[in-house]
Amino acid sequence: MAHDVAALAEELTAMAAADHRSSVHANSDDPAEQLAWRRLTARHGDRLSEIMEEYGWPTAEMVGEEAARAAWLIAQHADRQLDVQRRAVQLMRQAVSAGSAGPRELAFLRDRTLVNEGRKQIYGTQIAGVKDGAPVPWPCEEPERVNELRAEVGIEPFDEYVARFAMA
Repeated sequence: MAHDVAALAEELTAMAAADHRSSVHANSDDPAEQLAWRRLTARHGDRLSEIMEEYGWPTAEMVGEEAARAAWLIAQHADRQLDVQRRAVQLMRQAVSAGSAGPRELAFLRDRTLVNEGRKQIYGTQIAGVKDGAPVPWPCEEPERVNELRAEVGIEPFDEYVARFAMA
């Protein structure tokens, strides 16, 4: 089992590295580059689904901090695989309850999944676009409580968060 877990950690980390290298193509003007990104994230989503089936959520205790973060990133980018994202949210929720995963990452994944389902997000982590140089979030369930909800899971206030994306 220890060898399996070490191999799993290595695999997750390698997948995240490939994701990182390829993510520049996510919104490329070149359809071939966009297609390559979609294929990569679909392959990774399929593999994460298998991993979740076999091991449950890959927590830091199981695979180490870097590989656990990699699993979260792969789930975040499985945008065309709602079943994978929903399963990841469910397993991460259990891991957060058990104290073996972070509520901040779960919040980002929940928002991403809700937006992909065409629903309103909770924490305002997903940005729809930029208007007049300012990032605009996808609609939120309770916009007046966004900063309070963000604080509960360790996310900085919305204005600080979007300041990082603002056009210079």
